Amino acid sequence: MIDNATAADFEQVLSIYNEVIRNTTAVYADAEFDEPSGRIWFETKLSSGFPFIVARDAAGVAGFGAFGAFRAWPCYRHSVEHSVHVRADCRGKGIGRALLQELMVRASAKGMHVMVAAIDTQNVASIRLHESMGFRPVGHFHEVGFKFGRWLDLDFLEFIIPPPSAR
Repeated sequence: MIDNATAADFEQVLSIYNEVIRNTTAVYADAEFDEPSGRIWFETKLSSGFPFIVARDAAGVAGFGAFGAFRAWPCYRHSVEHSVHVRADCRGKGIGRALLQELMVRASAKGMHVMVAAIDTQNVASIRLHESMGFRPVGHFHEVGFKFGRWLDLDFLEFIIPPPSAR
């Protein structure tokens, strides 16, 4: 079940995000959020005016997704960048796909034109997922991140959201 995130989801969302930070290169961050900084991050997401969604299973929050402004300049207002993260024990079960699909629907409903994904080059599963959903590679940045003692490359993919008349 996919639903809007609420304040009650904070601890589980933060737990998922911190596990991703701690163990993967899906987020280019070195340090996990503590409770106060995590709460600021979470509440900012909730109040941004953009979707912040969760997938739920019997154990609680199985994953979350959101999108926000791609860049702060006014002419980028029709473009968004998204992120999706899934609880470690739920990966590979279609939850990321379901969250991404819902974000794409919500981006279309908000009148967005382009959805951008920034994905670590070695995250082949995420790249394949995005390509299977119509995203196409548009850029590769060499050694723009440094984590776990090594340089990281970043791929950009884009999805052009069909205009309402084409849907």
